[in-house]
Amino acid sequence: MFDNKRRSLKIEQEPSYVTNPVKPMSRLVAATNLIKFYFDRGLLSEARRVFDDLADKDVVAWTAMISGYASNARPDDAWSTFCAIGAAGVNPNAFTVSSILTACKTMEFYSCTCSVHAVAVRRGVEGQLPVENALMDAYSCSTGGMDNALQVFAGISERNAWSWTTIIAAYVRLGDGDAAVRMCRAMFQDGIEVNPYTLSISIRACTAFESLVLGRQIHSAVVKSGHGSNLPVSNSIIYMYSRCMSLSEAWKYFYEMPQKDLITWNAMIAGLDHSGSIDACRLLLHMFKQSAQPNLFTFCSIISSCANLAILGFGLQIHGVVLQRGFRDNQRIANALVDMYAKCGSINDSQKVFNEMCQRDLVSWTSMVIGYGVNGYGKEAIDVFNKMIRCGIQPDLILLIGILSACSHAGLIDEGLNIFTLMESKFGIKPNRDTYGCVVDLLGRHGKLSEAYDLIEMMPFEPDESIWGALLGACKVHRNVDIGRLVAKKMLNLKPGAKTYVILSNIYAAHSKWAVFAKMRKQMRGVSSKKEVHETSWLLPVKKFRLRSFRNSYWKFVKVLNNAMYINQQVQVA
Repeated sequence: MFDNKRRSLKIEQEPSYVTNPVKPMSRLVAATNLIKFYFDRGLLSEARRVFDDLADKDVVAWTAMISGYASNARPDDAWSTFCAIGAAGVNPNAFTVSSILTACKTMEFYSCTCSVHAVAVRRGVEGQLPVENALMDAYSCSTGGMDNALQVFAGISERNAWSWTTIIAAYVRLGDGDAAVRMCRAMFQDGIEVNPYTLSISIRACTAFESLVLGRQIHSAVVKSGHGSNLPVSNSIIYMYSRCMSLSEAWKYFYEMPQKDLITWNAMIAGLDHSGSIDACRLLLHMFKQSAQPNLFTFCSIISSCANLAILGFGLQIHGVVLQRGFRDNQRIANALVDMYAKCGSINDSQKVFNEMCQRDLVSWTSMVIGYGVNGYGKEAIDVFNKMIRCGIQPDLILLIGILSACSHAGLIDEGLNIFTLMESKFGIKPNRDTYGCVVDLLGRHGKLSEAYDLIEMMPFEPDESIWGALLGACKVHRNVDIGRLVAKKMLNLKPGAKTYVILSNIYAAHSKWAVFAKMRKQMRGVSSKKEVHETSWLLPVKKFRLRSFRNSYWKFVKVLNNAMYINQQVQVA
């Protein structure tokens, strides 16, 4: 009965050129159109049935199958169909090549893209712009294919907006900010007529690498091109300004937008969270008042903001909202809550959320290990780390740095050195500068200053000021003049500063070497020792308050906490 209903439904939906035989159209053309019709509606087996029933298949029918599979996230079927086209004696055209390259992009197989490229050369369609753009896109998504993508890009005689957008997006994926920004500038200098997608990708490049100057220029291009009312472009601009720490411009653009969707609110909240502004929490309350419903991304950003600002009270309220909204078993939310409670010093709540998780990924384990570490529970951090290894989960560099830091703060020197030794031999991860910094701190805290100094000297890269500074601080604690003098000399060669003179002079004073102490203080006078005053703008919808050095104060949260109950009221209404 259900099959009959489905069959009748398909007949009702089929286009008139199939159900009405009076129209003069060849069977092959009608069948090809029907294949496209089925693929557009996700009816893959029906499309395949029509294709298999065709006695004579031309290149258009084959291309329809390849394109249909590619657009329905079936790249393997698209590839097998493309491989069969040669055996059928049909020569692929430019549309066929472009379609299979879309599937190659999804598969991320470099060898497949190279094979299609060879076919394009043999068929003489390599120089057609759609094929060149598709080749660039497929190569750039394949491991090791960026050089080929650049060669294709360099060989295009007349590049369009899609050509530039493809190469910019590729650099963004690779994390090459300088190249992405450089390509954005070159595109605008080339006078390319931009479209909303091109603008969004260009703004995303500025956002990822915090290029505020170019972001403003692209904003100007958005206005000039008449795409200022395009909502996705506007959302990208808001996120760009907030990520580039230009909150005043982000707020201005946000309030001037005639239309806002959920992505608009999320972009502003995420940007405020990134900048460390408490306004992320206040904006959530304003969001409720505007009857905008937050989603998973919204709550993750707000929980992150509560963690970074250590607002435990507001975080508890958000946790309650999350539970009532049905996100109890969501892994991303749980990971954010584990991190939030740990950063707020409520390690028991962090552990409770962690233990109640249905599934744990590497982020879950990392949050719990680092949470124990920053709260001084080194042994518990190691227990969680060992349990993770027994579960078959391999650590990454971030987790290993976290566990080394936990060992350093808890005085677990043997355990920390053991993990450092196993990093490359067992886990296959090469220590970076931050890793060595943790081990230097671990050794220095426990008086092993000579070992710490030797470790710095044998590092495979040049130590920076922070690594020498950690050892100099340890020399001060343990009153080691000899090593302290050597370390101070290294630091002063890197960056002369009053702080170094102060620490070294205090080491001499601890040993009653007052003549050298006086000499150090005299040398310090020539170096600026002006203390920086941290200043933060608190931007609100109505007023702008300017506060000095409030990062560790509590009263700044009072208004937010007083409004927290408003969320519960909204939940009850919802």
